[in-house]
Amino acid sequence: MAEDIILTEKTEGDIKTMWTKGLFGTEKPIIALLHLDPLPGDPDFCGSLDTVIEHASCDVKALQEGGVDGVLIANEFSFPMTYVSHAETLMAMACVIGAIKKDIHVPFGTNVVMNPEETIRMAKAVGASFGRSAFAGVFTGTYGVHVNNFGENVRLKYALGIPEMKLLCKINPEGDVLLAEQSIEEIIDNVTLGDHVGAFCVSGPGAGQEASWDLLAHVCDLAKAKHVPVFCNTGCKESTIAKILTIADGGCVGTAFKGADGRVDADKVRSFMAVAKEARGDR
Repeated sequence: MAEDIILTEKTEGDIKTMWTKGLFGTEKPIIALLHLDPLPGDPDFCGSLDTVIEHASCDVKALQEGGVDGVLIANEFSFPMTYVSHAETLMAMACVIGAIKKDIHVPFGTNVVMNPEETIRMAKAVGASFGRSAFAGVFTGTYGVHVNNFGENVRLKYALGIPEMKLLCKINPEGDVLLAEQSIEEIIDNVTLGDHVGAFCVSGPGAGQEASWDLLAHVCDLAKAKHVPVFCNTGCKESTIAKILTIADGGCVGTAFKGADGRVDADKVRSFMAVAKEARGDR
């Protein structure tokens, strides 16, 4: 039955809204970031994985109580960041997700920060529906140079038996710049060959910082012709989300959902989601 629905939607040419609405139940989903505390192997790890699990469990429950459409689990506080993901950190991240998975009742994804390959492997290990990373391009920044081979990343998810996993591709990852001189048009044209990219994510210069409106609008225009959704990746706020959703197909939200103590505030989530739902015309 599900396959019949998907085929019908593809036949109608509405590929863009087909997978987002099919997975999240809405065409313009708000994906909440579940930022894990520092993990084993990280310099700032508190020393207790049980504490990390407890915090993650409380945060994911608050996010869902507030009405988010999906959750993206990321090792956001593995400072200082590194392109090399160590085994103990990956194992701990999988352990935390496994411990809280029973409490997750919305679609969830993975983001092993700065490591697209391990993001895909983590999704396979924990049963995630999507992943977010810079899956394509050569970038340089504070932590060095990193090559992200889109062809190999797509082949990896097929080799792992998860071809249906959606790749949310950062077109301008926070804090990094493209090493090669390549236009946004060229990037989108190349990455969309073969219909293997799930969505494009447009970021600001850092976590919690607003994305350039001009860049977001430009990427949305280009991606629309390719039937690929675009997410505002950073800096979404209650005061800006309605405007963002006039052009973008959703948002990834982390900082705006947190209270003064750094933990998720269910009331803030609820208030934000009320604005987002009104903007997208939910009934």
